[in-house]
Amino acid sequence: MPPPAKPRLPRTMGVEEEFHIVDAKTRRLAPRAPELLRQLPEDYVAELQRCVIEINTGISNSLAELRADLQARRAVLVDAAQKLGLGVVAAGAVPLSVPAEMLVTPTARYRRMLADYQLLAREQLICGTQVHVGVEDRDEAVAVASRVAPDLPTLLALSASSPFWADGADTGYSSARTLIWQRWPTTGLAAPVHNAADYDRLVDDLVSSGVITDVGMVYFDVRPSNSAPTVELRVCDSCPLVDTIVLVAGLFRGLVTRELDAHRAGTPPRTLSPPLGRAALWRAARSGTEGDLVDLNGPTSQPAPKVIWQLIESVRPQLEEAGDWETVTELARQALLVGTSAARQRRALRRRGRLIDVVDQLIAETAGNAPATTFTTDQKPTLLAGYGPPVVDDTAGYDEAVDTDGNPRSDYAAVLDTVARLDIPTLRERQSNIEHQQRAEGINFRVSGQNRPQVFPIDLVPRLIPADEWTYLSEGLAQRAKALDHFLRDVYTDQAIVSDGIVPLHAIDLASRFRSTGRLVGHALRAHIAGIDLVCDGPGQWYVLEDNLRVPSGVAYAMANRRLLHEFAPELTLPADIASVEHVPQMLLETLRAAAPPHAEGDLEIVLLTSGWEDSAWYEHSYLADQMSIVTVRPADLTTRDGKLFRHNHFGNAVQIDVVYARMDEDMLLSSNDHTGTPLSRGIREALVSKNLSIVNALGNGVADDKAIYAYVPAMIEYYLNEKPLLPQIRTWICAEREQRDYVISNLDKLVVKPVDGLGGRGILIGPDATDAAIEERRRELLSQPERYVAQELVALSTHPTFDGDGLYPQRVDLRAFVHLRPGPSGPEAHVVPAALTRVAARGSHIVNSTSGGGSKDTWIMTGRK
Repeated sequence: MPPPAKPRLPRTMGVEEEFHIVDAKTRRLAPRAPELLRQLPEDYVAELQRCVIEINTGISNSLAELRADLQARRAVLVDAAQKLGLGVVAAGAVPLSVPAEMLVTPTARYRRMLADYQLLAREQLICGTQVHVGVEDRDEAVAVASRVAPDLPTLLALSASSPFWADGADTGYSSARTLIWQRWPTTGLAAPVHNAADYDRLVDDLVSSGVITDVGMVYFDVRPSNSAPTVELRVCDSCPLVDTIVLVAGLFRGLVTRELDAHRAGTPPRTLSPPLGRAALWRAARSGTEGDLVDLNGPTSQPAPKVIWQLIESVRPQLEEAGDWETVTELARQALLVGTSAARQRRALRRRGRLIDVVDQLIAETAGNAPATTFTTDQKPTLLAGYGPPVVDDTAGYDEAVDTDGNPRSDYAAVLDTVARLDIPTLRERQSNIEHQQRAEGINFRVSGQNRPQVFPIDLVPRLIPADEWTYLSEGLAQRAKALDHFLRDVYTDQAIVSDGIVPLHAIDLASRFRSTGRLVGHALRAHIAGIDLVCDGPGQWYVLEDNLRVPSGVAYAMANRRLLHEFAPELTLPADIASVEHVPQMLLETLRAAAPPHAEGDLEIVLLTSGWEDSAWYEHSYLADQMSIVTVRPADLTTRDGKLFRHNHFGNAVQIDVVYARMDEDMLLSSNDHTGTPLSRGIREALVSKNLSIVNALGNGVADDKAIYAYVPAMIEYYLNEKPLLPQIRTWICAEREQRDYVISNLDKLVVKPVDGLGGRGILIGPDATDAAIEERRRELLSQPERYVAQELVALSTHPTFDGDGLYPQRVDLRAFVHLRPGPSGPEAHVVPAALTRVAARGSHIVNSTSGGGSKDTWIMTGRK
């Protein structure tokens, strides 16, 4: 009886990692690799770009040994970089860089590459990870490289870490590096040969052709190594998490072992046509693990987790033989739960709206300093394990969907159960699909301090407004809008509210948006469209946060939220008694028609005035105009004569305008030139005085947006309507008043202090969250210019379960509701729009404004009608 066969030793492994070097202060790529390399051992080497360094591990026999080696070499690199004021990033690309500032490493080879390849070399601001698995026979290495090619797209998907390109733009891909990399002439899944002699002839022919200069420029995604007896995997992005590399290395070793055994057994390889292989790589670069991948067994399109687990099962015998099964399956489970680096980077941008936060996260993950994200099985049923609203002064805040015991409230039971059944990877896929569609449609917003707009994030958990609460809100919103319209008509004509001592004259004089243009429309209705922001701090406890009567935005985003959530998360079935948003554009058009000047006859000419595609709300402008079948115009499309306003159509004809739906600031409008280069200001004023034109909302309405005027709105309601305010508002101190200012200065650490003319959350100081330095600076500002500020109590905004890529978190929300006023027989008639925009603050933030990086939710307004 023959002795039992000795167990085979696992095949050896090694890794080459490429790292970006960034400036620790600016977070931009820094071409300082030569300086850093002087502080490092010889196995840290230069690359084409002087902002990249490569490390080479030793030879490992186990995944644990490989992990330890990677961690140790990274620690040396990170420590040396920190001493020079540098950061180290392992990712396919870094979102902050200026390609023109980058420098090629000054060797003869790299200089020739720059001369030969020009754009390709200059834009090679990418980093990859290469994994080597030992195969001693070179003929077998070539054969195995070809045989493993069908599974490479799956490994690429796991490593995807380059969603942003150098200028900070979101490419829409999970691995933009792959798109850049594939432009080189010698890339592709594998060489189309079957033995070493054929491979060497192919390489010799490529060098002889002059397209490449040496064997080192053969960049196939898998190839026999040029310098070691290994098969080399080259398809992957650099990976910020070491565990991602360990997972890929374990899978690749399993694949190489499986295919080498099959080759020796004479089993035919799987066939893979080059076009299908390229398509599968493209899909992996596009989707990562957050979308579908190409299952080449079909071929069919399948969810990424399914394709990944199929691959793992296919190499189970090899993983078990090497002792890797438990490690690989656990790492795969974690990878699918936390998502690709690309998904995590997008989450970091959503949270704060700043690209530097993305780079900081990459630096922390590369160094191994990022908080570990782990999941246990008891989290899967509800996704609410450990969930709880923020605690302030030992008191938990109010969460609208989850009670203090962590259980869904009755109205939310079905919604949260559906969300839980979708599980984390599926939710992340749905979120990714929505964002891809948003980028395609241009549903974005410009965040303060950013040059490029970004998608306006939509959360997957809808917000419910019960029917009785909406009825209460609607009555209070209508009342408030009417009172504000009364105030605007009064303050620009008789100023009776000032004469009667309700609103002090100095409050009007100090309001920065009180303008002479407001007097041009007399006693006509002015607040055609109001956007009123509401917050909640308990069941049915709503407060008005602020009023927007200049250019209130958001209704189109509310409509888009409904459509996209329904399209990409159809499991969240709309209740039968939900208010429809389909007729909102028609409602807006009717309001614009009702605003027409008295002399308008026949078919009205209504236009939407915008500053163009660079406006942060351009999506809304273009969408609403399209839905109402009206045209968008810019100031340069207009001209005035004889007290009338005209637009120029595509035929060069001048068409008189009756109503302008103004979606740009009046200062910008009145300082612009018309079609002929003539200033518009005088002509528009004449058209308004002649009553040949209406502007919605009226010029000068910004005085009602003033934070100091807000304090007097309850008094306006009683004064103009002889009614008690239905909606309470937040207690406000006017810092222009000496006693109130002194109180604010004494309590800065407890209050919220806002500029009276602030927009988008800018300039707000939230006392409990502010640093001592920020409080002291605001103190000095209040002493020198108190009239610029108001202070308010800090309201504990309600929270709402918000999916943040790896679970549900309580994030603060507000609600922007919209009220239309139209002339009626006994005064303005109010129409509350059945679409409201829920805005979501970034995690841990109190500021919900879109321009400060917040997101939104689909808002389900319930009618109570079944």
